[in-house]
Amino acid sequence: MPELPDVTLYIEALEKRIRDRPLERVRLVSPFLLRTVEPPIAAAHGRRVRRLRRLGKRIALGLEGDLWLVLHLMINGRLHWKACRSAPTPRRRWEPGKGAKLAGRHALAAFDFAHGTLTLTEFGPKKRASLHLVRGENALAEHDPGGLELFEIDLDAFRAALTRENHTLKRALTDPRLFSGIGNAYSDEILHRARLSPLAMTDRLSDEETARLYEATRATLADWVGRLRDHYGEEFPEKVTAFRPDMAVHGRYRLPCPDCGTAVQRIRYADNETNYCPRCQTGGQLLADRAVSRLLRKDWPRTIDELERLAGP
Repeated sequence: MPELPDVTLYIEALEKRIRDRPLERVRLVSPFLLRTVEPPIAAAHGRRVRRLRRLGKRIALGLEGDLWLVLHLMINGRLHWKACRSAPTPRRRWEPGKGAKLAGRHALAAFDFAHGTLTLTEFGPKKRASLHLVRGENALAEHDPGGLELFEIDLDAFRAALTRENHTLKRALTDPRLFSGIGNAYSDEILHRARLSPLAMTDRLSDEETARLYEATRATLADWVGRLRDHYGEEFPEKVTAFRPDMAVHGRYRLPCPDCGTAVQRIRYADNETNYCPRCQTGGQLLADRAVSRLLRKDWPRTIDELERLAGP
């Protein structure tokens, strides 16, 4: 799922391409994408994009007339920009309403502008991405999960949110009601930088550990926003993914930790997994993987040393 750094790059790219441009029309391929009926989607046609805003992991396009298009990409939704192929001339101008073709079963919608088309695709069998058209700030606020913006709060506010309920650090960081824009991928990176176990409980952190987590959260998100800006440059961010080769632990199961060289481990649950370094984060202890540790029971290695002995030379 695109998280804060990815959504930030999307918004910055869209600012350059569609701000103050009139949205000619919205074309919907999937009738299940649009989750609202009032105002009708046609009410957005012809209105200029005046503002762009991130609401957690959502992208909000503010149109004239206090209308807002709210996109939630969920896990597999991605945006693409297709510019018109040739520049307009006095003899050859854009054809109004003639946007990029929507082909293939992954295409969900297109947002046509005179100079190009923003398209939305979603890969995978489950279509979870959503589009809402709402009127006014109050209606827009209903789509904001309410999580704190990490670059707008101090340590005390961070600590108060973190300890509001007693959960694991992994769950707390990815709770959109507590913190804005953090998901499975960047929470792994944050916890590795902070040298903290994903299963540590929020009510048991020391003041020093809480401060370390606060700094690691802000530093990790800022670092990745900067990396992605350098990577894409002026190009539209394509191939947005939660798995990047220069990540420290996320998606790197059995690969060496960049800091200590120990094989990265994982905890699997439902459709997700948490990746961590047992030497850097858990004092050499292996965290129980429900699927495997229950199967092996007493044969499940408890420490990274036991695991390395089992692996042999």
